[in-house]
Amino acid sequence: MEAFLLTYGVEWLNLIVRWLHLITGIAWIGASFYFVWLDNSIRPPKPGSELANKGVSGELWAVHGGGFYNPQKYLVAPQELPQELHWFKWEAYWTWLSGFTLLFIVYYFNASAMMIDKSVADLTSWQSIGIGLGTLVVGWTVYDLLCRSPLGKREGLLGIIMYVFIVAVAFVLSKLLSGRAAYIHVGAMIGTMMVGNVLMLIIPGQRKLVEAMKIGQSPDPIHGQKAKQRSVHNNYFTLPVLFIMISNHYAMTYNHAYNWLVLAVIIAAGVLIRHFFNLRHKGQVAWAFPAAGVVLLLAVAVAIAPKPTAKPAVVEGAAPAISDFVRVQGIISQRCATCHSAQPTQPGFATAPAGIMLQSPELIHQNAAKIYQQAVQLKAMPIGNLTKITDDERAVIGAWFEAGAK
Repeated sequence: MEAFLLTYGVEWLNLIVRWLHLITGIAWIGASFYFVWLDNSIRPPKPGSELANKGVSGELWAVHGGGFYNPQKYLVAPQELPQELHWFKWEAYWTWLSGFTLLFIVYYFNASAMMIDKSVADLTSWQSIGIGLGTLVVGWTVYDLLCRSPLGKREGLLGIIMYVFIVAVAFVLSKLLSGRAAYIHVGAMIGTMMVGNVLMLIIPGQRKLVEAMKIGQSPDPIHGQKAKQRSVHNNYFTLPVLFIMISNHYAMTYNHAYNWLVLAVIIAAGVLIRHFFNLRHKGQVAWAFPAAGVVLLLAVAVAIAPKPTAKPAVVEGAAPAISDFVRVQGIISQRCATCHSAQPTQPGFATAPAGIMLQSPELIHQNAAKIYQQAVQLKAMPIGNLTKITDDERAVIGAWFEAGAK
C-alpha cells in the first residue's frame, strides 16, 4: 500500500511539474519568437530624425488587444538608463528547472522501465542515468566551445557542425538507451544549450551593458552582439525541441530501428521551417524552405510506415480459431495488464499508462486497435519490453486482430 501511495504521489507530481513546464515553456518560446520577429521587423528611422539622433536603430508600430504600441531598439543603449527595466530570464530558467525535474520524475525515478531497453544495451539504472546526465554536460560544453572558437564567426558552418553533433549524439544514445529516453535526452541537451545561452551569455552580457551605463561609461556593443547570436541560436532550436517534447506520444518515431535518423530528418525539417519565418519577418519570402521541410516530413512518414505483420506458423492439428482469443487474453494478461489495469502490479506505475486498461475481455476488445498498433506494428509496448513479450506472441495478437478481433 505504501509503495502504491508513493507511486500515486509521484504521478501527481508529474502532472503538476509537467503543467508548469508547459506554461513556462510557452512563455519562453513565445518571448523568443516575438523578439526575433521584432528584431527582424523594425525599420530604421530617417537620417537626422529625432529617433536617429537618440541612437534608435529601428522602430515599428503595432496594434494588439485594442491598443497601439511603438517599440524601439537602440543601436547600443539609450543615453540614460531607465528606472524600470524588464529582464526576460525567469521564463527560461523555470522552463529548464521544471524540465529537469520531469527527467527525474518520469525517467530517473523509474529508470528500469523508462531508460533501459535490454534489447539495445544491458545497463543498470545508475548507468543509464549517468549517460543521460552526462549528455547534458557534454552537449553544453561542446556547443559553448564551438561558439567561442573561430567557428563562432561563421554562422553557416557552425550551424552545420552543430547539426552533425546533435545527430551524432542521437545515434550514440540510440545504441545505449531506450528510443524514448534517447529522444528526450537529445531534447534535454538542446534545452540545456538554450538555457545555458541565457544564463551564461545573454543575461551576463546585458548586465555588463547596464553596469557600464551606471558608472557613466559607453557600453561595449560586443556584449550585445554575442547575446544576439545566442538568442538567434535559441530561436532555431525551438521547433526541434518542441517536437521532442511531444515525441513520447509517437512510438512510430522513437521506436523505429533507425530512430536517430528519423530524428535527424525531423530536426532538419524544423530548422528549415523556422528559417522561412525568420526570413519572412525581414520581408523575404522563400517558399523553398518550408516546402523542403514538408517534403522531409512526408519522406519520413512514408519510410517508417509499418510493414505487414508476419503470420504465426500454422501447426497441423492445432485447435480451432475459437481458442485464439483465449491465447490472446493469456498473452495480454501476462505481458500487458501488469501496467494496463486498474491497479498495476508493475513497480513504478500507479495508474494505467494513457488510461488504457486491459484486465478484462471487454476492455481487450475495446482497445484491440491500440493493442495491435503498439504491440504488433510498432513494437513499442511493453515499454522497454519489461515483460519480455516474444515475436511469436506479437504474431498471435496480430493474427487475431487481422482476423477481425473476434
